[in-house]
Amino acid sequence: NAKQSYDQRFRVMKPNTKAIQEALQDALTLPEPPRRIECFDISHIQGSETVASMVVWEEGEIKKSDYRKFIIRTVAGVDDFASVREVVTRRYQRIQKENQPMPSLVLIDGGLGQLHAAAEALEALGIINQPLASIAKREEIIYVYGQENEPVVLDHHSPVLHLVQLIRDEAHRFAVT
Repeated sequence: NAKQSYDQRFRVMKPNTKAIQEALQDALTLPEPPRRIECFDISHIQGSETVASMVVWEEGEIKKSDYRKFIIRTVAGVDDFASVREVVTRRYQRIQKENQPMPSLVLIDGGLGQLHAAAEALEALGIINQPLASIAKREEIIYVYGQENEPVVLDHHSPVLHLVQLIRDEAHRFAVT
């Protein structure tokens, strides 16, 4: 009874998955509610070895079975932009080769530079009109590719911002484990 009462009282504060998907679609002006989000993070282990992680959120849940780690092979030194280009190229080249569907949204941990690096990689593969966004850490500003001049600034308590932060933070945690 206590749990049911609590859930009823706070349901408004914790919207369901469909409501969050629709709110994310509206906030980022996506063509459809996102069913699958793939998020990338670049990490540097002791300043030398660069790794990338990809985590997946699908239909309201983190999907750990689809997580991937990438050792950056072609980038010498610390270059986040080149690392983003490499990992996005490798991931979506494989998707094309295996004839798999693209995610509803590709999310990059970083700012405009990382966003544009991912966009360059997708365009080089001939992938256009792919929803793509990045979230800058300190400011928690979301940049949507094609709308960079109008970054998305969500309320600090927004469930949409919390979802994006959760996915981004999961990518960072996975990269360093």
